[in-house]
Amino acid sequence: MTEVFDAIIIGAGQAGPPLAGRLTAAGMRVALIERHLIGGTCVNTGCMPTKTLVASARVAHLARRAADYGVQLQGGVGIDMARVMERAHAVTRNARQGLTAWLQEMHGLTLLQGQARFESAHVVCVGERRLSAPRIFINVGGRAQVPALPGVEDIAFLDNSSILQLAQVPQHLAVIGGSYIALEFAQIFRRLGAQVTIVERQPRLVPREDEDVSAGLRGILEGEGIGVRLDADCIGFAAHAQGVQVRVDCKHNGPDVIASHVLLALGRRPNTDDLGLDAAGIATDAHGNITVDDQLATNVPGVWAMGDCNGRGAFTHTSYNDYEILAANLLDGAQRRLSQRVPGYALYTDPPLGRVGMTDAQARATGRPLLFAKRPMTRVGRATENDETQGFMKLVADARTRRILGAAILGINGDEAIHGVLDLINADAPFDTLQWAVPIHPTVSELWPTVVGSLKPEGA
Repeated sequence: MTEVFDAIIIGAGQAGPPLAGRLTAAGMRVALIERHLIGGTCVNTGCMPTKTLVASARVAHLARRAADYGVQLQGGVGIDMARVMERAHAVTRNARQGLTAWLQEMHGLTLLQGQARFESAHVVCVGERRLSAPRIFINVGGRAQVPALPGVEDIAFLDNSSILQLAQVPQHLAVIGGSYIALEFAQIFRRLGAQVTIVERQPRLVPREDEDVSAGLRGILEGEGIGVRLDADCIGFAAHAQGVQVRVDCKHNGPDVIASHVLLALGRRPNTDDLGLDAAGIATDAHGNITVDDQLATNVPGVWAMGDCNGRGAFTHTSYNDYEILAANLLDGAQRRLSQRVPGYALYTDPPLGRVGMTDAQARATGRPLLFAKRPMTRVGRATENDETQGFMKLVADARTRRILGAAILGINGDEAIHGVLDLINADAPFDTLQWAVPIHPTVSELWPTVVGSLKPEGA
């Protein structure tokens, strides 16, 4: 027997549940299938628990700096790791329970637990149940990638999920990888008391960023006592009496890293390999991402893919925007497109990196006449008052159209202050608008008019 629905949603991450809400509100009968935990990566192993850990680690960091602010603490700073982790788990648990309750009460929704697998283009099996629908939405997310590095199968390693189960602070955490997840966990555990070494194959951290951003992040992390090993051309592992021996450098015979724990933070892979996509004829790229067009449609009519599994965005906000695009197009008569989305994101080190639009390097590659501006955070009153003056703010703009092409803030509240530029780019307004916006004092955003006023050709 085949159960017939108006729509099937595979995966209850950031895009699936709100889409179910819109579709059922429109009178459709919807099946939502989740094989593991409601809420996906963000709620369970991503944004929510990790940013809770960032907050705990920041409190410990500020407590150690108390004397800098004229505050005296007696007895030093202690870390109750069990309490730190329980706080993170509570945030996750409360969010997941609230989301689950909302879905369970949703009229017109059938919530199924289990592994979904395509039998054909519009037939999906979950255990012994067979479902069909003219509209199918795939929202299965991704997981940590584990490359076949020498010796990796011989050691016990952590990923972004299992590290959230640690009951004690590691003595020495080796973080393999130098991008967003790696840097956040490296700083978290250093501030919680671990010795930390970052091992990165590339010649600089977060190589997708401009060189000054990479250098700024490295300076912040090394300033807190985190070791950074770059150009690690020969990463490998072996068991050691103290935990794990991490081989780093084969060319120059550099010293190995002896760690009690190893975190692999070497990218993500989509959860598409066990969906039976071949049976449905759904195309994927070389990395397993489901291929979609500018409106999130796959090559199979009536099938769409949202979130991390489509390779068109790797963030909670881009996944949610995928839902917004689909809902607007399917239910509101709109013609929203992925290409209209202005890329923006944050790296939640402390201070954070807020980014929007193009990097300087990407802007140069367009061949346009450009204007650049950059100011240190020492010019920001909020940063000075908080004694957190690390980093900088910068812009790159098109000299001909007077439109901002990209911006970055590596500094206090950068993840919030970047939104002024994000909104300006979305509004397609000239940078003069930002220069005359009269931002509030004292804030980080109040420096934007000064930054805009200093835009000039490169080298001028």
